[in-house]
Amino acid sequence: MNAEKTTRAAPVLVADSSLQSGADHEANSRAAADAERLARYRLVIEQGSRAGSFVYKTLDRETGEVVRQLPSEEVLKLRQRDDYGVGAVINTTA
Repeated sequence: MNAEKTTRAAPVLVADSSLQSGADHEANSRAAADAERLARYRLVIEQGSRAGSFVYKTLDRETGEVVRQLPSEEVLKLRQRDDYGVGAVINTTA
């Protein structure tokens, strides 16, 4: 008995952009716009003035502007003061 093996081809799905619904097209456009907006920024990590400390900056690639920085400039200035210590930012006296 020779049993022939039959193989079945898996169905191939082809995405046709003309068949997309309006909502799908809008979602794809929104996702592309979000990706383009996020690609505009880059993260820069710099070593802080103290050992083991770092400054995280989000920069705009086009303008070079610092969009966000952690810790902020105010906190970095506080750290440079001689009287700075843990809890020094919070006023515990009423």
